[in-house]
Amino acid sequence: MTAGQPGSFAAPSAPVPVSAPGPASEPGSASASGLALPVLPALRGLLPRGGLARGSVVAVAEFGLLCLALAAAASADGAWCGITGIPEAGVLAAAALGLDAGRTLLVPVPGPSWPQVVASLLDGCELVLLRPPARAPAQVRQRLEATLRRGRGVLLVAGDWPGAQLRLRVASQRWTGLGDGHGRLRACCAQVVADGRGEAAMTRTHWLWLPGEDGGVAVADPADLPFDALQDPAAPALRLVSG
Repeated sequence: MTAGQPGSFAAPSAPVPVSAPGPASEPGSASASGLALPVLPALRGLLPRGGLARGSVVAVAEFGLLCLALAAAASADGAWCGITGIPEAGVLAAAALGLDAGRTLLVPVPGPSWPQVVASLLDGCELVLLRPPARAPAQVRQRLEATLRRGRGVLLVAGDWPGAQLRLRVASQRWTGLGDGHGRLRACCAQVVADGRGEAAMTRTHWLWLPGEDGGVAVADPADLPFDALQDPAAPALRLVSG
């Protein structure tokens, strides 16, 4: 397969724009209508509409499992997704969360023409995950946001994007399973904070298993955590879990 085709995971030979069949061309797509793209159940409480509002920019502080988790449900629901600027994107991890590799376009290294690549992906995909190579100039952001609004998709940015309607970050995290020099990492419990503008202005904070022992994402009950959720996050982050 070549870059720009469904399920393509090789870097393109040149940083050229790509296109994909858009949701409008597939009336059977389950995500072709509605005001928001679906997210995994564990993430709904972090979002003001319980999903990713169409036409919006969602910024996650850095690339990680949270970014892939935010895209997984929309992909599983039939949305075309694009990922660009993230050559280390874990395809297996994303697939385990539900992301459909057959409806995912990858441009790992878009090069200096990355704004054109993103614009082309937004024309054909309902969700585009982007890590900009640097802080995007205001004119570039405005052009991409205009393209985004026309297509009614979602731009999910790994990094900073001034003016993003919704921002999420992992405030602290604890890995379980490792004792005093022995054991194995089993799961990560992360405190995720969401805020933004307009309807997302109210700060929301949730503890999530990201990932849990089964590799999935789930809500973590603070009362059942294997550590004190109020403990100073600067304290040692590894805790021994029996079993």
